Amino acid sequence: MGRISCSSLTSKGVDRLTLGIASGGLASFALLYAPQPVLPQLADEFQITPGHASLAVGVATGALAIAVIPLSLLSEVVGRRPVILTSVVAAALIGLSLPLVHDFRLLLVLRALQGVALAGFPAVAMAYLAEQGRLKAIGMLVAGNTFGGMVGRLLAGLFGTYRGGVGLVAIFATIATGVLIWALPKRTEPVRRTTRGLRSAVSQPLLWALYGIAFLGMGSFVAMYNAIGFRLAAPPLELSPQVASLVFLAYAVGGVSSATLGSQSNLRKVLFGMLGLTIVGTVVTIPTHVVPIAIGFVLLTAGWFAAHAAAGAWVNVAAPNKGPASGLYSGAYYAGACVGGTIGTMIYAAWGWSALVLSSVSWLSAGALGVWLAFRRNTRSSAKNLSRNTGAPLAR
Repeated sequence: MGRISCSSLTSKGVDRLTLGIASGGLASFALLYAPQPVLPQLADEFQITPGHASLAVGVATGALAIAVIPLSLLSEVVGRRPVILTSVVAAALIGLSLPLVHDFRLLLVLRALQGVALAGFPAVAMAYLAEQGRLKAIGMLVAGNTFGGMVGRLLAGLFGTYRGGVGLVAIFATIATGVLIWALPKRTEPVRRTTRGLRSAVSQPLLWALYGIAFLGMGSFVAMYNAIGFRLAAPPLELSPQVASLVFLAYAVGGVSSATLGSQSNLRKVLFGMLGLTIVGTVVTIPTHVVPIAIGFVLLTAGWFAAHAAAGAWVNVAAPNKGPASGLYSGAYYAGACVGGTIGTMIYAAWGWSALVLSSVSWLSAGALGVWLAFRRNTRSSAKNLSRNTGAPLAR
């Protein structure tokens, strides 16, 4: 149990299936986080506080978190491919309508609907790859998600206005959706029936701990990115939206780290090592200077996305039924984005950047401790079972 191996599941590289899933990730995450770099401009346009403005991200991730488990169970019945395609197409269509909205409450309603639509992709994509024998391609999936988030944020931020930026991202996502429709294999899938799937997904302490790290880690990550736009726009830095949005270039490093380290065989070592890197990067952002802020965001982004890829792959190794377990992991991930992202932005608004860093480090440390304790318990349980079956004494 000390080493979690992926070698038994083959990966055939970047083929058509992987290209399709990566394109779906590009579209989904560009749409999900498009408002993030223009939150200060959104707050000015609608005359609202930073905490309220962050709801443009929070309601979408919250709705996604609620819908992800039902849609993962639905995919057990109707198949993975229909859920993936319907999810991304519906979300792209909603995205094209967002620039036309002039009421903040209606904007939140549409963002919530978009979150529900988007839920089908993360609910199913990891399980879909695992069932196709492409567990190592989960790293490429996370890389697609990462680059989608980066490109979407850069396009919106470089445009410099809320409406223009979000509209441009919706056009980009629509093109990526077309690639997904073309590239995803059209083979017929056997109909799946849910039996003990959801129960098995909550039966192991290790799985609960991995859901916990998804919740806490993503909450910390989104909180940092929600608040950084306000910090860079405020004195003494006072950067323009176009320059401030360049912080999202750190996502490129995150995409590379998730595609490489996230596909390694020893998922445990990758997870703990990359969580440590995330914590280091978070702390490095404390000085009020552009250089350490940029370095810190590169480190925390590389660390978190590699940790996320490793944790997601570990869930699919440990879970008897991959669909519901993958759905629960994704649900925890996006619930963390909603809750942690909103709370973290409020912490920053009330007490400043150092308080947000302290909160983020605490959340990441708590998640890492939970996984370590659950893994240790699993290891001891396996050793006891081996001793009972073979009569060998337990190692001290």
